[in-house]
Amino acid sequence: MKLCYDLRAGAAIHNVKVKPKAAVLNMLKRLDKIRFRGPKRDDFLDLPESPTGSDTECSDDMLLRPRPSIRDNDEQRDPASLGTLSVMQDLRSESERLNEVKGHLEIALLEKHFLQEELRKLREETNVETLKQELERERSRRLDLEQKMSDVLKTRCEDSPPQPPRKQQPPAANGTDKQQKETVCSRLQSWLYDRFGVYIEDFRFQPEENTVEAEEPLSAKRLTENMRRLKWSARPVTNFLRNLSALSNWHSVYTSAIAFIIYMNAAWHGWAIPLFLFLAILRLSLNYLIARGWRIQWSIVPEVSEPVEPSKEDLTVSEKFQLVLDVAQKAQNLFGKMADVLEKIKNLFMWVQPEITQKLYIALWVAFISSCVLPYKLMGFMIGLYAGIKFFIIDFLFKSCPKLRDKYDTPHIMWNSLPTDPQLKERSNATVSRRIQPVVSRSSLATIPAGVTREEESGRSHSTKKGAFHEIFNLPENERPLPVCENGWRCCLINRDRKMPTDYIRNGMLYVTENCLCFESSSSRSGSSKKNKVIKLVDITDIQKYKVLSVLPGSGMGISIATPSTQKPLVFGAMIHRDEAFETIFTQYMKIMTTANPET
Repeated sequence: MKLCYDLRAGAAIHNVKVKPKAAVLNMLKRLDKIRFRGPKRDDFLDLPESPTGSDTECSDDMLLRPRPSIRDNDEQRDPASLGTLSVMQDLRSESERLNEVKGHLEIALLEKHFLQEELRKLREETNVETLKQELERERSRRLDLEQKMSDVLKTRCEDSPPQPPRKQQPPAANGTDKQQKETVCSRLQSWLYDRFGVYIEDFRFQPEENTVEAEEPLSAKRLTENMRRLKWSARPVTNFLRNLSALSNWHSVYTSAIAFIIYMNAAWHGWAIPLFLFLAILRLSLNYLIARGWRIQWSIVPEVSEPVEPSKEDLTVSEKFQLVLDVAQKAQNLFGKMADVLEKIKNLFMWVQPEITQKLYIALWVAFISSCVLPYKLMGFMIGLYAGIKFFIIDFLFKSCPKLRDKYDTPHIMWNSLPTDPQLKERSNATVSRRIQPVVSRSSLATIPAGVTREEESGRSHSTKKGAFHEIFNLPENERPLPVCENGWRCCLINRDRKMPTDYIRNGMLYVTENCLCFESSSSRSGSSKKNKVIKLVDITDIQKYKVLSVLPGSGMGISIATPSTQKPLVFGAMIHRDEAFETIFTQYMKIMTTANPET
């Protein structure tokens, strides 16, 4: 429906176009079908009675009822106004129908909601039904199992041999006796369980639970704290061992003399074990008094006050890093000592050194035979006297006279001669190299051609990757590397006199000859010796081990060599075999210096 206005000669002409109402009627029919479907359509209110309806909503009867006031007015009006009134009436009817459509939609939504609730309830009821079915199945299975069990019991009773008939007793007396027996047995069983049930439960075997402890991540703070805890917890043991050592060394003559007299008297009368027990009780009593607040300090050796550690907040980053390195070094040394002790004990019992283990073997046989022959009282008396004399007299003499100890202290000699696993590995490598060296020398002699001497052949063999050795360093032909460093030691030369980065550090190989120290730079061209370095051993004024970076753990991997031609010492750093190179250079340097100045 469209409303058009045409303004011509000051008069308004209204042209109205109304659409067919068939579509609206079809929509209303469909909504009526939606509204009145289902079994619960009577529960819904009619449209005019619905609370959700708007104020302008009305029923179909109200819409079809004529309005007499409007018709009476239409007859009195002119034909032009009749068109406008009909249009307005149609608009009102359309708005009322739209409100009706709105009400039907709301009713449809409510019906949908109720249907969803019913569907949910039905689903719950179906779940209950399935549970009931499963319960019935379980009951039927239980009844079947009971039936099978009763059948098995019947067959067993039939297969068992018949028992002799018992004398029939009066039923009343027999029933009372059974009841009494049952009550007595039940009471006895309950009494035993109440008294001993807890102890019986302890003897039940249960599988062990393999619990894996979570390992803590590596932390410098945690490592430092653990080392400090270990130090404080081991302090009583170290103090006790230090006092024993002071007692054996006669640090306090009066204290050691009194202890020696008391111990020897107790050992002579067979009171050595009661004496040790009494000393343990005395120590515990003193510890109790100290824990109660008493100040009791008794020690043969005066305690050394340790320096107070600075607070961690005042330390710089480098000091904290150095603290961690110190802790790691202490841990490394402690673990190394413990490993040495355990490896020596293991090698003692595994016959790694047969001559040492043989002494222990003979001593054990002597102790076994004497324990079988001699009475225990005499044996204890002898052991007590020997322990006192060994602790107070023999150890004092051996500690005071080291040469006497190295000759006659058998346990000390045996313990020092026991090897550790790294020492055994070094020995095996040395023996293998000694076996291989004669074979190599024989094969090299066989390959030397006729007319060539051994010196010429050895001079030919000593050549680097870039040419002959004497040509690269401009040395005489008889100058060649020592056998220890035939292949050279890889290192880097740090010349602190130079300012250019390319000249400050050079990578290369270090060789030692009879008279010179030669460094071959890896960046030098073939045949050129500009970047190579030759230092005569006679010109060296100082040689020592050097640590390039002080923040790194260990003693370093460098060698510092001072010569008159350089203001600052030359440093050969990053040497893996630093100790071997230092020993070779130092021994060759000492040989040349002794030959040059025999008086010194």
